[in-house]
Order: sequence, then structure tokens, then C-alpha cells
Amino acid sequence: MNDSASRPRTRRTPALMAAAVAALLLGLSACGSSDDSGSSATASGGGDTGAFPAKVATKFGEVTVDEKPKRVVALGWGDAETVLALGGQPVGASDWLAFGGEGVGPWAKGRYDKSPQLIGTMEPEYEKIAALRPDLILDTKSSGDQTRYDTLSKIAPTVGVPKGGDQYMISWEKQTEMVAAALGVPDKGEKLIADTEKKFAAAVKANPGFKGSTITLGSRTSEGYGAYVGGTGRVDFVERLGFENNPAVEAEAGDSFSVPVSKENLDLLDAGLVVMAPIGVPAASISDDPLYRAVPAVKAGHSLVFDDQGISQAFATDSVLSVSYALDKVVPLFAEKLK
Repeated sequence: MNDSASRPRTRRTPALMAAAVAALLLGLSACGSSDDSGSSATASGGGDTGAFPAKVATKFGEVTVDEKPKRVVALGWGDAETVLALGGQPVGASDWLAFGGEGVGPWAKGRYDKSPQLIGTMEPEYEKIAALRPDLILDTKSSGDQTRYDTLSKIAPTVGVPKGGDQYMISWEKQTEMVAAALGVPDKGEKLIADTEKKFAAAVKANPGFKGSTITLGSRTSEGYGAYVGGTGRVDFVERLGFENNPAVEAEAGDSFSVPVSKENLDLLDAGLVVMAPIGVPAASISDDPLYRAVPAVKAGHSLVFDDQGISQAFATDSVLSVSYALDKVVPLFAEKLK
């Protein structure tokens, strides 16, 4: 089960891509290092020089950023939003949830001074990235693929996934911490994290009924139903609120961030609260499905199908900006369904 919509995909081999990138970099270096992009090139925000050299630990080893980056390309899921939250301006970014426009959700609307160059997601266009002449590439919430990292790091210093962060398994806090360190603004990152944690604490205090309740977080795509397992942003979000992820789903967990659920086995979704998101299909394909409506929690009225794309995407993005938005929008919906 994959949240990302279909993306244009290059069919060239990694070796050919690396060769093309190398050739482009050689051509760019021959053109000199002048920067005609104006203020929009400033990526780390603010007038200070930041904490440099900055060192960031990743799965691929420690990455050193020697000086304040001015041209950041943010490729990881939520990386661009995190840069924006820290006062920066990416010159290139990936649009994982196909928002269009500037490639970010409504919670980050209006934060760009100039729209970034949008880059592919699972298979980014390396030549396009190189043409942006980045001095820092962020790919903190990604697949953790070695070839992807090796190719990106030939273009510019690349902050990839943390150790144990393969397959998008990184919390919004860790993402914020890594991006803030790379941008030389660790104090800003700490404040963002602290402020968001206070907001979670307030939601927990206001909703004591969440504590100990089981919950299923699932989705339906054109391929069928699925449910999310621990270690993912969605599950982390609800566990912070006091919920327990569906133990039956957890028992099926493997290496992926979700497990498939056949129509014949939809009772696997049953829990104190069932929350479903349509991905590439109408919300009615879930709510009007007789087999889904037969799940005990659904029959009892303890289910929620996201029909608001903004809310569903906020819940899926799991960036420091989107989780704050989700706390405002999603928590009241949970409380209503548990009454």
C-alpha cells in the first residue's frame, strides 16, 4: 500500500543516471559559480550565520555541512515543509502527496517566497536536481536506498535517512532535528519540537477517553484495503494521544509500513475506533462497502472515513507543520466518534 500517486518515472539505469549527472555537473562548473536567483536562494533563513560546521548522523555515516546552505533541495517526505517551518526556502522539492502548486499542504500555504522546482519522488530526476546547483540535499524521510543516496551525494552533501529510518520510518521530531541541524538552526528545531509536544499534551489532557482505546488506521486504494503498523507517522500520532494500535494488525506486521487486508478478512480492522483514508478512490468506496459496514466497530458508529483530502493528507504527511494541523482538525473527529 503506497500513499504516493503515480509519478513519471525514468527508465534509465543508475549507471547511466550517474554518468548524466556527472556530465551536467562538469558543464555547470565550467559556467562559473554566479547565483542569479536572488533572495529565493536563501535556504536556511534568518540573518545569522548558524551553527557551522554542522554534523548530522545518518544511516550512511556522518554528514558535515561546512557553512550555511543557500540552495537546498528537499526531497524526503515532509522535508520541504520542515525547511519552511524553520524559516528556510528550498529551491527544489518533491511533492509526495501530489498537492500541486508549490508541493505542500494547506498548513504550509504562503510560506514560500518563490515556488520551488518540483522534483520526482520515488525516482527523482537527478539531472534536474544537479541543474539547481544545490549546496545541500535533504532526503531524511525516504526509502533509504543506497543507490539513491550515492547518486545524490555526488551532486551535493546529502542528509539521508537516520539509522533505522529505512522505508520512511522516521518521526517528525527526528526529521525536524536533522533538518534543523543541517541548516545550522538547532535551537529553532528544539523550539518547534517543544511547542508541538505541548500541543499533544494539551490534546491528551482534554481527551482522557483516548487512553487505552484500540484504534485501526487503514486505507483503501485501487488495489484494496490495508492497515498501518507501528513505527509509521500515523500510528505514532495516535499513540501519542493515548491510543493502542490494533493488536491484530500488529501481529501481521512485516518490513513494510502497512499490511494488506483482504475483503474476506475485513474484521481484522475491528477496534475501538476505525479510521480509514481513501487513496486514489472515492471515500464512498469505503463507507458504502457492505463488507466494511459489517465490521463491528463500523456498525456501532465508531468509525471515521476521511472525505476531506486536506485532513487525510495532514494525517499522512507527519511533518512538524502537518501534525499541528492534524491535532486541530482530527482530534475533535476522534472524540466525536468515541462518544
